[in-house]
Amino acid sequence: MATTLELQRMLRGAALRATTPRVAVLNAVHAHPHADTDSLIGAVREDLPRVSHQAVYDSLHALTAAGLVRRIQPSGSVARYESRVGDNHHHVVCRSCGRIADVDCAVGEAPCLVASDDGGFAIDEAEVTYWGWCPDCSTPGNP
Repeated sequence: MATTLELQRMLRGAALRATTPRVAVLNAVHAHPHADTDSLIGAVREDLPRVSHQAVYDSLHALTAAGLVRRIQPSGSVARYESRVGDNHHHVVCRSCGRIADVDCAVGEAPCLVASDDGGFAIDEAEVTYWGWCPDCSTPGNP
């Protein structure tokens, strides 16, 4: 877990002011990977009871734009946020409970970055989502 000083340095390093709401939101994202906005608002309000929804939304937007936070939105889910950025990892989502876990990209070459037809795009990232059942939800009828 990052300290307040480390979070402030991260913000300043991304050319952002280290405001109290931004530090609190960044801390919440680090503490609750793959959390949705409502969960993050609840976590931030544990330390800053009067923080507004808008301040959290604005902070998430600024943190995402600065590359300190990654926004993901698996099909059928609300947006979720994570602090693991810049490594082209993927996600696995439970079809039953919605739990999300990180999955590292294939070792060696990143085959997911080689499209069969890139349409002239310079591809630098791919979002791969695996679907299945987490260990808690797996049953004999589910894989």
